[in-house]
Amino acid sequence: MNRLSLKEKIGYGLGDFACSMFWKVVGVYLLFFYTDIFGISPEAAASMFLVVRIFDALNDPLMGVIADRTNTKWGKFRPYILWMAIPFAIFGILSFSSPALTATQKIVYAYVTHFLMMAIYTSVNVPYAALMGVMTSNLKDRNSLASYRFVLAFAGGFFALATAEPLVAYFSGGSNTMEAQQQGWQYAVTVFAILAALFLFGTFYLTKERVYPPKDQKSKILEDFKDLATNRPWFILLGAAIFTLVFNSIRDGAAIYYFKYYFGNSEAFSLGFISSSFTLSAFYVTLGQISSMLGSALAKPITDKLGKKATFIVAMLIATALSVVFFFFNENHQTLIFVFQALISVCAGIIFPILWSMYADVADYSEWKTGRRATGLIFSSSSMSQKFGWTFGSALTGWILAYYGFQANVEQTEASQTGIRLMMSVIPAIGALLSAVFILFYKLNDNFMNTINKELNTRRLGPKP
Repeated sequence: MNRLSLKEKIGYGLGDFACSMFWKVVGVYLLFFYTDIFGISPEAAASMFLVVRIFDALNDPLMGVIADRTNTKWGKFRPYILWMAIPFAIFGILSFSSPALTATQKIVYAYVTHFLMMAIYTSVNVPYAALMGVMTSNLKDRNSLASYRFVLAFAGGFFALATAEPLVAYFSGGSNTMEAQQQGWQYAVTVFAILAALFLFGTFYLTKERVYPPKDQKSKILEDFKDLATNRPWFILLGAAIFTLVFNSIRDGAAIYYFKYYFGNSEAFSLGFISSSFTLSAFYVTLGQISSMLGSALAKPITDKLGKKATFIVAMLIATALSVVFFFFNENHQTLIFVFQALISVCAGIIFPILWSMYADVADYSEWKTGRRATGLIFSSSSMSQKFGWTFGSALTGWILAYYGFQANVEQTEASQTGIRLMMSVIPAIGALLSAVFILFYKLNDNFMNTINKELNTRRLGPKP
């Protein structure tokens, strides 16, 4: 099979640039937007996240099943990237809009818009993730493709986090009134939405599907789910992915509260060309994205030497230790706070390409074991696990804020500040440690996968005449 071109690898990565812009803006800012801009209590927002995202996560396998049974001239997965690009942009904007509503109507609006945004995100991201499994069966190309994907994913997150607060300040005219801030957020997210749609179109036009199910495979949904239920490596990745996302989402969701209410959201430096400033919170999350990009780029050379499993475990154990130490920092340790953010984010950046490359291996393992291929189902159920982690992390952030007595836009109590500090350190450290424990039991090493792929390639070619 021909190796993937640089253009196709970059084209694939553009899709995650688009998705990650919204993933990061939602993960870092949506809870803050609801509590401090739109005017919803943290308890109500946390409960909404839990209900909507659990339901949305359960939609992922359904989307995978649908995509597996889609047959068009463009393939199984690429059409959804094309069809859903515009709706993706529209509902992203609506999620950060602030219509004049009563308190109850605001909660209903949040439920409806967030549900629709996440449903459309699923219809884009599940086929996008599965696309990696059918672009190539070459293991080195898959590792490379995963690295390109996540370098551009973190680049998308970096771009969104670096520009979100300055764009809000620009579109709000530098005013701190609630009306101006609401307009600033809506217009800033509109910029991200337009760019996301354009990049998704780029992924559709620059990629190609090459790996297809066996020609005699029958389309039986119950058998697909039965195959998944007996796939032990998939269950291991399920647990690892959930706790990895708990680790990441709690740190992301707590960051803006940490700097606004513990540091006073002090200015890092000024951006004179748009009459705005770069806050410590923006610098912190942006530094995290740059460091994650570095980690993602390092994933391939490190895994080539150590293997996926060892690299994952070492990275998560280091992240665990660094996160625990982070709790003991205060406003006098500003330099150490940013150094540790960079180091922890490098570790996080390393493991995400490994996870998704493992998912592609699990799809091959399933085909080798059962004689049936269900790429969309495996990747969608894996996406489901990540959403569960993101869901629990986001809900925990809101509930912990409420538990420690957080009140928006007022000076926080010592207890509230302690809760925010725990969400930046000890609580995500538990998630990182548990993800490493799950990967200890993962058995699909590279030598075994090379043997599997040779056998699969022989099967796909069919018997010699």
